[in-house]
Amino acid sequence: MGPNMSSALSSSGKTMRTVGANKKRAYVTFLAGDGDYWKGVVGLAKGLRRVRSAYPLVVAVLPDVPEDHRRKLTDQGCVVREIQPIYPPESQTQFAMAYYVINYSKLRIWEFVEYERMVYLDADIQVFDNIDELFDLEKGYFYAVKDCFCEKTWSHTPQYKIGYCQQCPDRVPWPEEEKDELVGPPPPPLYFNAGMFVHEPGLGTAKDLLDALAATPPTPFAEQDFLNVFFREKYRPISNVYNLVLAMLWRHPENVEELDRVKVVHYCAAGSKPWRFTGKEANMDREDIKMLVKKWWDIFNDESLDYKGPLPLVLDDDEARQPLRQALTEAGAVKYFPAPSAA
Repeated sequence: MGPNMSSALSSSGKTMRTVGANKKRAYVTFLAGDGDYWKGVVGLAKGLRRVRSAYPLVVAVLPDVPEDHRRKLTDQGCVVREIQPIYPPESQTQFAMAYYVINYSKLRIWEFVEYERMVYLDADIQVFDNIDELFDLEKGYFYAVKDCFCEKTWSHTPQYKIGYCQQCPDRVPWPEEEKDELVGPPPPPLYFNAGMFVHEPGLGTAKDLLDALAATPPTPFAEQDFLNVFFREKYRPISNVYNLVLAMLWRHPENVEELDRVKVVHYCAAGSKPWRFTGKEANMDREDIKMLVKKWWDIFNDESLDYKGPLPLVLDDDEARQPLRQALTEAGAVKYFPAPSAA
């Protein structure tokens, strides 16, 4: 086993950090389209400011994000980086959610080589306590929180059909071998939720990801499945407090810390996006859900958390690629590698 979270933290839950160590570290999120997800990014930026994070929030945006949405992000101190989309190989795959296909574009963040380390956060995440300690975890591993297999979006998997979940492996054990014959398929490896992870950008990894994607048929959970396969040997689980998937509240409450100790909440359950919340979907009438939605809105509406510093630089696609081109030159490469595309 690799390092666990307790070995990386002091007894107070904080890490020792030298002054000036934040120059090549950043949080990063992803935004596509002209819908309302920009609200999630604004909420995330204000949440990070509320907990006094030492590091900026970089937003990887696709070309279809409109200018007025980009301006809302820079007004909140975000560093906006335009990226080109990545598509998986052509297939007839039915994604768990139709929009998952665009999430392969998240792989571009491995090209942000001006940063030594980044913590990725989905735009439907809110940070309620400082998590800067994640940057100090031992390098060379991929850190994320284990996912839950109990929701209906997993109905295509053996895990769901058997009733097995890695969050409570003893509740419904995986079938064992009997008389040298396997009752079921082999147990699945640990599987993380890709809404939050700690990674290290690098040209080698970026190229390997795109090469692997070109040869990998798409699967229902899109880039999350792909990243789980790619980083299988380097994955190290961290505590649920760093990515509380809301379904854990009703599927595995015994595994949930007291909510005031949870640092990161992931509003990924159906109907739970705070800016779209109606309370009508399944489980959305729970008091704990309504409380967490209110906490998100309290941060979003808090004008004291609005960014008040100088506006950050907005990089167009050509400017954003300059660090990548410089790194390619230093590495002796002469060509920028394109994304595999189904188009």
